[in-house]
Amino acid sequence: MIYPDNFETKIRFDKVRELVKKQCLSSLGRDLVDDIQFSSSFNMINRLVNETSEFKTICQDEDSFPLGYFIDVRNSLEKARIEGTYMELDELYNLKRSLESISAILRFFQGKEEKEYPYLKQLTGNVRMYPFIFERINAIITKNGRIKDNASPALQQIRSSLIQKQSTISKRMQGMLRNAQKEGWVDQDISLSVRDGRVVIPIPSAYKRKINGIVHDESATGKTSYIEPSEIVETNNEIRELEYAERREIIKILQDFTIQLRPYIDDLFQSFEFLAKMDFIRAKAMFAIQVKAILPKRVKTPTAYWENAVHPLLYLTLQNEGRKVEPLNIEINDEQRLVLISGPNAGGKSVCLQSLGLLQYMFQCGLLVSMDEESQIGIFDNIFMDMGDEQSIENDLSTYSSHLMNMKHFLRHANTNTMILIDEFGSGTEPALGGAIAESILDKLNRKKVRGVITTHYSGLKHFASEAEGIENGAMLYDSHLMRPLFRLEVGKPGSSFAFEIARKIGLPEEILKDATDKIGEDHINFDKHLRDIVRDKRYWEKKRDNIRKSDKRLNTLVEQYDKELKEASKLRKEIIEKAKDEAAQLLNRANKSIEKTIREIKENKAEKEKTREIRKEFQSIKAELTEGELKEEARIQRKIQKLKDRENKGKPREKKVDVTNVSSQKTAVNSKAQFNPDVIEKGDFVKLDNQSSVGEVIEINSKTAVVAFGSILTSVKVNRLTKVSRTQMKKEEKTYNKTSSLIQEKISKRKLNFRADLDVRGMRGEEALQVVVDHVDEIIMLDVREFRILHGTGSGILRQLIREYLQTVDLVQNFRDEKIQMGGAGITVVTME
Repeated sequence: MIYPDNFETKIRFDKVRELVKKQCLSSLGRDLVDDIQFSSSFNMINRLVNETSEFKTICQDEDSFPLGYFIDVRNSLEKARIEGTYMELDELYNLKRSLESISAILRFFQGKEEKEYPYLKQLTGNVRMYPFIFERINAIITKNGRIKDNASPALQQIRSSLIQKQSTISKRMQGMLRNAQKEGWVDQDISLSVRDGRVVIPIPSAYKRKINGIVHDESATGKTSYIEPSEIVETNNEIRELEYAERREIIKILQDFTIQLRPYIDDLFQSFEFLAKMDFIRAKAMFAIQVKAILPKRVKTPTAYWENAVHPLLYLTLQNEGRKVEPLNIEINDEQRLVLISGPNAGGKSVCLQSLGLLQYMFQCGLLVSMDEESQIGIFDNIFMDMGDEQSIENDLSTYSSHLMNMKHFLRHANTNTMILIDEFGSGTEPALGGAIAESILDKLNRKKVRGVITTHYSGLKHFASEAEGIENGAMLYDSHLMRPLFRLEVGKPGSSFAFEIARKIGLPEEILKDATDKIGEDHINFDKHLRDIVRDKRYWEKKRDNIRKSDKRLNTLVEQYDKELKEASKLRKEIIEKAKDEAAQLLNRANKSIEKTIREIKENKAEKEKTREIRKEFQSIKAELTEGELKEEARIQRKIQKLKDRENKGKPREKKVDVTNVSSQKTAVNSKAQFNPDVIEKGDFVKLDNQSSVGEVIEINSKTAVVAFGSILTSVKVNRLTKVSRTQMKKEEKTYNKTSSLIQEKISKRKLNFRADLDVRGMRGEEALQVVVDHVDEIIMLDVREFRILHGTGSGILRQLIREYLQTVDLVQNFRDEKIQMGGAGITVVTME
């Protein structure tokens, strides 16, 4: 049940109906728009909204849906039921085009899979098309709607005679015209004309007696007469008779067709009902696209959980003005049945109320609604509204009396499946009495477990709602600093009317406001002030909570990322250690073989001095080579292990512990400090090369040369180029190096987090793109990225060739190739690094 009778006008559904009508292609759909009715059947509503949703998908995704001719020929078919009547030629042409549209729509759905558009495909089940009707229509009329010459043998003979006689007349009339021009009776530029369906010669009135015949017409000035020569009058009469015969034959053909069509009229009506539904559903879908309406989740219970709901008419109005609608978020369920909204005037209370009523009514009329897809919308048996002024002089009703009449109807007919919408509850009479009556009515409605929304300014109702179970206060928010409404509903607290603030903004004298404050009392004023303070504090803490939640989310993301990196680092460390063990075993095996070979050769040569010296020299060379390779590999492994340890320890709380090794080294440094001799360089000493900043360790030394390890590099240098460094100085250098290294490592880690490996150089010139690629490859090497992609497009292939020629010159590039065809093919180069 819908109450009152002008409910649609109050919620402005009549405007929605007009907008849907404008989307219709014919009167077929417009008639169904006029017949839209409220329904409380879940199955019917579900079917209607799903049909609309499927057609919305067709409108957005399909270009092949036939929209040729939606022509209403139901009146012509109804007329054709009567014996003795026939369809006119234009009616037959409209029937032909409409049936072609119906047939095309049926073919469209037949070409779709079973799961596609199931609700719309159900509508095609009862539509019958008869090839016989198409064949008969196509045999009678052309594509342009003209009767074919061969529609019947008699018509073909009549038209053949017509053409022959018209050709004869044309030739004879042309001859007469040329003769008149030769005699000077008619100007040379004059041509034949037609009057009353007869061919005539235009001739100046002064010479009209020169040609025997019938004058059919004169010009407005009387200077020109149109004469049909007597020689062709008879032939023209024959042509006229043939034209009458043609008309009679066409009527006979149409009568015969109508007789043949009459048994199929009922089925044709069913086909046109299908065409009307297609037009109607398409109009609803186009309106849904216009207002961004969707199909929300449906439930059978009388509930509402709406997110970002928008009044469709307000959306269209503000869209034209370049403004946005503030969406409505509201929930109505078994625990929160009634929402009592308060707030300032012009703050959006009535719009909120109207939005709720309009969207719910639209949905139960089979229309899609403007809200988020995750919203839930239920079904109500009744929707009652009390909004606006219903005073009536004829019925002796004042404004307040009309409100009470509505409340009487609500109390009598409302139940748990009823949605009520009451605007300005309790207004229209003495505030104290009106508020008391409103509170009693609200209590009764609440006990009946009615659902809905009520707006009010009465503080007593706000207090009642805060204590009553099933009723929740709601506030329309207001910016007290800028003194403007925010049009946003917040459920959970009552709103302030901001009466004094609005009056002060308008410019009401301050002494009047002060006098009003004295009359109403500070307590009442402070009540509103405290409400505003609560709202302000709540907004502040909610903002804080949102910021904390966002920060917590970012922190969790980082923790997950670091955990993943630590797992990868642990796996990588195990792989490195295993590899190092294998390489050490191979190295040891090789050294053993070299020693055995050396011993065997010494024995074979019976310890000849010269030969022994050569063998020893060769052994020392192999030893140096093995030692150098071992040191390099050991240094590399140690660096990787240290890097992994640093990454594992990153973010862990630092524990203060005693480094025994460090203490031991400090003791050694103290003991050796007194014995430090810069002039004597021995194995194990730390030295600088030519006073450079880097410090190395002496591995081997003889009288003139020394083997020094600078980091992972072994080099042989002359002793006089080396400067001995004390252990204290070495510690300082090592500390500086470690600090610099850690800073560099930290920068690299940060860069890795935000680095995007893939590169897009489309649209760049050759040199510009090549420089970008060079810089990118440098970063790839620095960040130790294994694989990346360069998107350069296909084009003429010049950019691709330049990039690949450069990649061939990079030592650390292992290989490069085209991407898979389905992912870009030759337009993308996939690069794999060593």
